[in-house]
Order: sequence, then structure tokens, then C-alpha cells
Amino acid sequence: MGFFGAIFGIFGFVFGFIAGIVIGYFLFIYLQQNIVKDPDVRPLVEYDSASLERMLPEIPLWVKNPDYDRADWLNKFIGTMWPYLDKAICKMIMDIAKPVIAENTTKFKIESVEFEKLTLGSLPPNFQGIKVYATQEKELIMELSIKWAGNPNITVGIKAYGLKATIQAIDLQVFLPTRITLRPLVPSFPCFANILVSLMDKPHVDFGLKLCGADVMSIPGLYGFVQQDTIKCQVANMYLWPKTLEVVVMDPSKAMKKPVGILHVVVLRAQKLQKKDLLGKADPYVKLKLTDDKLPSKKTTIKKNNLNPEWNEEFKLVVKDPESQTLELDVYDWEKVGKHEKMGLNAIRLKDLTPDEPKLVTLDLLKNLNPNDVQNEKSRGQLVVEVTYKPFKEDELPTKVTENVNVVEKAPEGTPSGGGLLVVTVHEAQDLEGKHHTNPYVRLIFRGEEKKTKHIKKSRDPRWEEEFQFFCEDPPINDKIRVEVLSRPPSIGIHSKENLGYVIINLADVVTNKRINEKYHLIDSRNGRLQIELQWKPS
Repeated sequence: MGFFGAIFGIFGFVFGFIAGIVIGYFLFIYLQQNIVKDPDVRPLVEYDSASLERMLPEIPLWVKNPDYDRADWLNKFIGTMWPYLDKAICKMIMDIAKPVIAENTTKFKIESVEFEKLTLGSLPPNFQGIKVYATQEKELIMELSIKWAGNPNITVGIKAYGLKATIQAIDLQVFLPTRITLRPLVPSFPCFANILVSLMDKPHVDFGLKLCGADVMSIPGLYGFVQQDTIKCQVANMYLWPKTLEVVVMDPSKAMKKPVGILHVVVLRAQKLQKKDLLGKADPYVKLKLTDDKLPSKKTTIKKNNLNPEWNEEFKLVVKDPESQTLELDVYDWEKVGKHEKMGLNAIRLKDLTPDEPKLVTLDLLKNLNPNDVQNEKSRGQLVVEVTYKPFKEDELPTKVTENVNVVEKAPEGTPSGGGLLVVTVHEAQDLEGKHHTNPYVRLIFRGEEKKTKHIKKSRDPRWEEEFQFFCEDPPINDKIRVEVLSRPPSIGIHSKENLGYVIINLADVVTNKRINEKYHLIDSRNGRLQIELQWKPS
């Protein structure tokens, strides 16, 4: 019975196994639903940024967020330059670290700390996307998404108490959502004075750390404490927006060369001038100009038939750099026909003047400003002038950028009742529209004085970036400035000049706040807007 029982058992198992497979197959085929639903397919544009980030974590930001632009060109540039950037950055790190290490080795009784190996590896960082903000200020704001899975080798050897330990950092992974602000923009290379760096979110940092060849990060709890709690939190506390890391590139006041004072010049008289004509006397006049100033020279009146003329005429010149600028004075003999002949010249260095103190100067007229030229030994007469340099009482730019970039520095209480300088900067216009032509330019009218920008051909969105200055004997608290946008007709045609809009600005706010930068909607224009900046500099 045992034998037959075993045979029947095996037969039952095989029969049951085969029957189970057959029955399961028929149940699977005939009992499944006849209606098969199509999968829910949605275009990517319908997903928000958080969903895309969760579904496709490795897709660049410019795919998931339309506000970001591709940065392939930047990645190619960094990839080509990386071997050289690696050496340059490592050298900069060593130069910065050496004095810090030297200061702390004696403090903690450490014999030496040296970089045995320092390289950022062969893998450059990757920029996932770039976003640029346009503002009304003189600045450029960029947001960069940086991912770096590098293979650096940073090995530091430490000697203390007769023992030596080696610490090695490897396998670095960094994700930084950064904001870089270049401010202020200046007309001198590299065209910005400061770099401000901020983090828009907490950074992701991951790296390996070996101590004497052993993996320290494998110690339970140390990985989360060092990388997640300490590094991430400390970096975020220091540089999370609106806090910034500021890198000074150049002095903004020198780079922008904004007005820092006014030079008062009184041309009193000339004496013993040497005539240029064979017949008759000279008809002298004086031209005044500051070096590094693009404005045209100022001129005195012409004194006919006089070798000892007296003018007693006063002029005001805007000073931008008293350390380097020079007042040039040229005496000319006016000619009715032909070129005016130069009778002599000389110059006064502004750094030789004492601020707010008048200085009477008698200048010997020279052939040129070369001190070794023998022609300067010949007497050409003298010119007598009185010069006074009056610096502004407040600097144009703050020496340090505050953390709150939206705060505008206020003028001090008790704004002086004396005169000053009104600086008007015409930036740009938008959506201008002329009836027959749109060749816009701007005309400024203030206290009867009129100044104009250059005209730009066939542009509805012109950009001028031109600066104008108005001298004021007193603060223009009760004054207004009229700003007109006009269109110049083409040289060939029957149409005349057109008015594209205007705006009247009350200057009381400018005197109170010292500076305003606004975009005004133009009157008599459908959609036209004009961005203009006004500054008040008390003398």
C-alpha cells in the first residue's frame, strides 16, 4: 500500500498542478474586463513646477520653468575653461587660506597645516538654467541653478603634538539655487562695481570625508549632523536671501565718476599779451575746460584791440575727480576770417586747491604744457584767475551696500538752503507712437533753460542713457521740470516735428529724498512711458 500510495500521491500532485495552470489561464483570459481604459496622458505644460520636480528630477530648469533660459553656451564655456579655472581657483583658495591657517595654528598649538593635494577634479559644474531680471535701477540680477557632482581631491595634512593626521574630502555634490546681482553698473570695465551673491533656498551639500584613510562619514549620526544640520544651516543663515555675500570689484564713486563738487572760476584779466597780427592789436578771449570732461569748453567774451583785457567773468564747472582733473585755460586771438590763433595756455591742478578757499592765481602763458620745451621760455603774457573748489557735502554713493537694497538713502534733516546741482538722467522710453514718424528725442525745460537728448531713428522703444545738469542758486522745492518726448521728421518729407507726449515733474520730492527713479506715463500718449532719474546734490 505504501508503494501505491506514493504513486497516487505523485500523480495527484502532477494532475493538480496542470489543472491549476489550465484553470488559471482560462480564468485570466475570460474573466478580465472587456473595457480597457486609455492611460491618462497630460501635456507637461499642465504640471506645476513642484510636480515636474518630483516626476523628472534631472530635467533642467529651462524645461520645467519657462522663466529660465538654456545655459548650454555657458556650460560649454566652463567646460573648455575648467582645467585653467581649476588651477586658478585652487591658487586663490590657498592664498586666502594661508593667512587664516597661520593665525590659528599658534592659537590651537598646531605645528603645521598644509595642503598635500588640492584639485577640483575634471568634472566642471553644470548650470541647469539662468533667469535674468530687468529692473529700473542700475543693476543686473541673475538667478542660476548650479549642480556640481565633482571628483575633487582635497587632502590636508595636520601635525600636532608629534602626530600627523591626513584629512581628505572626496565625492563632492552641490546643488545651489543662487542669485547674483551686479550693482551698480558703471561705464568702466568690467562695467559693474560690486558682486552680490545670495542663496534662494537652502543648499544641498554631500561629500565624503576620510581621516587617515578611514571613512569618517560612516559613523552613525555624524553624516546627518555635519552635512545636513551644520553645513546646510550655517550656509543658509549666512547667505540666504536677502542676506548677501558682497565682493567689491572697484570703487563705485570713481568708476561712475559722478559729480563731487563745483569749481568756481573767475577770469579776471590778462596782461602783456603778445599780439599775433602784424597790424593792429589782438582780440583775445579765454576758453576754459576740465580734463576728462566731454562737455564743450566755456568761453569769455571777446575784447577787441586790447593786449591787457579785463573780463571779470565767472564760470561754474562740474568736478568729477579732483585728484586727477585739471583746469585748462587757453587764450585765443579772435579772427573774423580763418582760424583763431592761440596766444598761450596754462593749467591748474585741482588737487592743489584747498576746498572752499578762494585762490588767486597768476599764470604765465606757455606754448604748450611740456616743461622741457624751450619755446616756453618766451614771454607770452599772463592770465589772472580766481578759482574756488566747493565739494558737495554728501557723497554720491554710499561706501557700503546695505542689506535692504530697496532702501533709498534720505537726505539729512535741515537740507542746506544754499544752491546745488540738479542731475537728470534720461534712461529710456517704451511704446511711443507717432502719427507720421517716430524718431524720438527728449527735451528738458527747467527755469527757462532747455536741453535735448540725441534723436533715435525709427524706434518705439528708444534708449538714451544721457545725463544733464542744471545749476541752481537755491533748492528747487517749488519748481517743476517739463520733460517732452518729440519726434524729429525725416530729412526728406513734408511732415513736421511731432509731440509724442510729455510729463511735468514736481521737484519737491527730489530735494527731500535726494534721488528718485521712476517710469512715468506720458500725457497725450496712448501707451507711452518714460523712465527718468533725478538727483539733487546740495553744494
